[in-house]
Amino acid sequence: MLLKRDLGGALTIGLGIATVAAKSVHGLTCYCEHQCPDGQTNGTCVTSRYSQCFSAVREEINDETGEYEPTVSYGCLAAGEQGFLQCKGGNSLYGLAIQCCNSDMCNKDIRPTYIPHSTTTVPPKVHINSVPYIAFMLSMVICLLVSAIIIGWIYLRYRRREKNRLYALTSTDSYITGNSNLLQTLIGHSSGSGSGIPLLVQRTIAKQIVIERQIGEGRFGKVCLANWRGEHVAVKIFTTINDQSWLRETEIYQTVLLRHDNILGFIAADLKVSAGGAQMMLITEYHKRGSLHDFLKENTIDTSQLVVMARSIASGLAHLHEAINGTHGKPCIAHRDIKSRNILVKTDGECCIADFALAVRYDSRRNEIDIAPNSRVGTRRYMAPEVVNDTIDVTSFSAFKAADMYSASLVFWELCRRSRQSWPVGGSPMLQADEYMLPYANLVGSDPSVDDMRLVLIIQGARPDIPIRWKCDNRLRVISEIIQFCWHQNPNVRLAALRVMKTLRKLEDSETLENGIHHV
Repeated sequence: MLLKRDLGGALTIGLGIATVAAKSVHGLTCYCEHQCPDGQTNGTCVTSRYSQCFSAVREEINDETGEYEPTVSYGCLAAGEQGFLQCKGGNSLYGLAIQCCNSDMCNKDIRPTYIPHSTTTVPPKVHINSVPYIAFMLSMVICLLVSAIIIGWIYLRYRRREKNRLYALTSTDSYITGNSNLLQTLIGHSSGSGSGIPLLVQRTIAKQIVIERQIGEGRFGKVCLANWRGEHVAVKIFTTINDQSWLRETEIYQTVLLRHDNILGFIAADLKVSAGGAQMMLITEYHKRGSLHDFLKENTIDTSQLVVMARSIASGLAHLHEAINGTHGKPCIAHRDIKSRNILVKTDGECCIADFALAVRYDSRRNEIDIAPNSRVGTRRYMAPEVVNDTIDVTSFSAFKAADMYSASLVFWELCRRSRQSWPVGGSPMLQADEYMLPYANLVGSDPSVDDMRLVLIIQGARPDIPIRWKCDNRLRVISEIIQFCWHQNPNVRLAALRVMKTLRKLEDSETLENGIHHV
């Protein structure tokens, strides 16, 4: 009977330790005093994975009184010191006690009890009962055996999926041709059931998506409206020749701290392989108003809406262009394909930026520019003069940001054309908005070549017209001045996205702006 109780107690201890380890995967915040890491002052510390907080009492001799005095210390167990012996071993010694716990700041109010040195009677010897430790070791052996069984089952399941994957690849050899080595590599790392590549956190989302209808199409493939867990989402399905675009956009969307109100919300990416072929999918939020290009073709806006839309675009660009420093900070990102088709209109009237297949990242700590290995180029109509003329300094990240601001100025111009305004004198009728027109539509065709744009931008130095009516409204006047700064031939003259955003935010809060561009 005694042996059974001891075995039961040991098993309980073993399960408790497993629970502690499970709760501490991400580390704990502990109170620290006299034991703070790196000699920092009293306050808090963070444990390593699977570690715990502790509170310890140690009796030390006071040199002045010659008597033992207790000293209490608090802190985090260092890596490798989270075990049973560290937390319990000290409690059998005189003048020393330690107690561990596994929740945030749990050690602050703990005061371990200990056997003081000043006891008048000689304490009896502690006879260690070896039965609990044997039971503990036995429970650990059982845990290891169970783990081995689970690992074996997972391995067998993996082998079964691997056979299915090889069958799928055999069936799609004719579908994947040409220079699609990257796609074949990714398929080689996929489960073949829509589970995605190991880079992705999302699992099997492709099997949970129900495609409803196609809502758009481009050079990359098509965009579909789909249902996922009862909500509408947008699914961007790439063709096999655009595998680099899919991979690049996935990498950018998974950048730490990228999420922003004016950046299209990313949900998941997945690579699904079946006997019918391969599908590379990008799942994002769905905005029923569609792209800014389609919205402006069908709708006009007032100047208040104009400012909100322009400010939200500048806000999204500013978030992309600026770095966020920290252990897991965000690098600087340049979009490289800003246009009205790549900007979506949200239900609240703001806009968000989408399509990061050509984006460039800049790591300021390493001074490295990460350019996507992509054969695609930006939309020629929206290319900055230095990009069209191939004189852009690809070693300077500022050059990419300046090119983004040129493209944004053309989008702002599209917004201004579709805005309606009133005369300064009260009671006058509303001025009609201009018909929708793409930038340079009066100078080049629907699909201009690089030579066409070089003739217009470099040789003729032309820019879209600024109508006289824009000077009749303070909001339009200020935005038109921003536009002319941002499409300047010299990239160094163009305004930064952050400066444009701040100017438009002031304009958003004010009906009039006396100083015009001086606020920029």
